[in-house]
Amino acid sequence: MARSDTAVVFDVQRFSIHDGPGIRTVIFFKGCAMDCVWCQNPEAVDAAPELAYYPERCLAGCVACVAACPETALRAAITDRVDWTRCTVCGDCVAVCPADALRVVGREWTADDLLVEVARDHRFYEASGGGITLSGGEPVLHSAFLQEFLPLARLRGLHVALETAGLYPFALLAPLLPLVDLVLFDLKVMDASTHQRLTAQDNDQILSNLRRLCAAGPPLDVRMPVVPDTNTDDANVAATARFLAELGVRRLTLLPYNHLWEAKLPRLRTARRPLGLTPPEPAFYAELSARFAAHGVAAHC
Repeated sequence: MARSDTAVVFDVQRFSIHDGPGIRTVIFFKGCAMDCVWCQNPEAVDAAPELAYYPERCLAGCVACVAACPETALRAAITDRVDWTRCTVCGDCVAVCPADALRVVGREWTADDLLVEVARDHRFYEASGGGITLSGGEPVLHSAFLQEFLPLARLRGLHVALETAGLYPFALLAPLLPLVDLVLFDLKVMDASTHQRLTAQDNDQILSNLRRLCAAGPPLDVRMPVVPDTNTDDANVAATARFLAELGVRRLTLLPYNHLWEAKLPRLRTARRPLGLTPPEPAFYAELSARFAAHGVAAHC
């Protein structure tokens, strides 16, 4: 595979305890082949850097960004300040904003620079049994870059977890498997037409890749992002359990629904709309786990 000297990363999140064992640093790559209606990171779907605007931070009367924009893409009014059709993400407005109300989400990293950044917390990884987690977006779409970065991480003794949704040719994943210690595979919806409606893609390749991944035998945690009234019905529970049984998988991690992604939407150039779902109470997950248990799958949050 051709070299990829850089990758676009939109966040490096330190001290995470929910994305693999121990204390972890999560690297969020930009770019995803799916467009899920409940996407927790809508700023990750587009592979390129993009502008984000935080109107709550904007200073009344300040128009420094308006004057700086070479594309006349900014207005004086705080509400609807950005004309997204004109913005070219040049970053000139970001440089002059005194309130950090404008940001470019995502920047290019080299493998060496990214290693320096994540290795800063090596002592916390060692003390807690943690490491780094590749997330996104879809990190496997950056396979060429990761084939440069992961050997460096291994030389530093970093435990590597890979979060993936599985939509890509398996040839992108295969060379990464010897370089990762744990794969966290998200299985969203089993019915192909429902998957297409909710994610803009069917799931044939996803299911095929999970089969091949199970056959390859790396440490694996299959997970289901829980979206109430979307993938928690009896039909999807039964279909998911049957598929996992075929693969010899008897455990499933339930990822609780988090509605905080909706607050990001007004900041971005996106047509995505809030779902307005209330995060379920613990009893909801207990009942969902019981339904999976009835099909022979131990599902837990």
